[in-house]
Amino acid sequence: MKKVIKYCLLLVLLISVNKGWSQNNPAANKDSIKYIQMTGIVITDSMMRVPFTKIVDITTNRGVIADYYGYYALVVHPGDTIQFSCLGFKKKNYIISDTTDLDAFSLVQVMKFDTIMSKPVDVYPWPSREAFAESFVNMESPNSALKRARKRLTPQEMAFVGAIMNSDGSSSYSSSQQQFMRDQYTRGQGPQNNLLNPAAWSEFIGGFGSGKYRISN
Repeated sequence: MKKVIKYCLLLVLLISVNKGWSQNNPAANKDSIKYIQMTGIVITDSMMRVPFTKIVDITTNRGVIADYYGYYALVVHPGDTIQFSCLGFKKKNYIISDTTDLDAFSLVQVMKFDTIMSKPVDVYPWPSREAFAESFVNMESPNSALKRARKRLTPQEMAFVGAIMNSDGSSSYSSSQQQFMRDQYTRGQGPQNNLLNPAAWSEFIGGFGSGKYRISN
């Protein structure tokens, strides 16, 4: 009788151990796991795509990276927690319903910008106060630069620069059009000679009295 009781207890113990091993062994429960195809896109609140977002299933520690256009695809299970993270944005978590009957669904995840405020930084061209003082004392007067600019803008300097510079397309076209109009004005007759134009002589002589013309010494 005692042997029968021992055999019964041993059988119950073996059944309990086998049941516990089956519950803790993922391979034994493989057929009972529900797989869900999760797809979607990651955007901002202004409808801009968020490329290369990291989507991680925290429950199973598996994840994917969204493509350049924000699209992603991931296999999840009911009850899993999905985390979306990207540099410059706040992290977002999404929990899969543990009572869902869907085999696949799509999710549009909206990410918000993560603004980090930092203290203002003043950048100076001098490494120290002593260097600033030395630069301030030895600084050239702005009048010297102004004098050089005025010297560059004298009629003689401008004429020299204009003589050595080649004409561009716009000035060449303008000069060609002026020459064409002058040719059209005197077309069929001799070219105009202002030396015999009394109106031109009158304007020239009157210009001396009004200060329009100056004589350079």
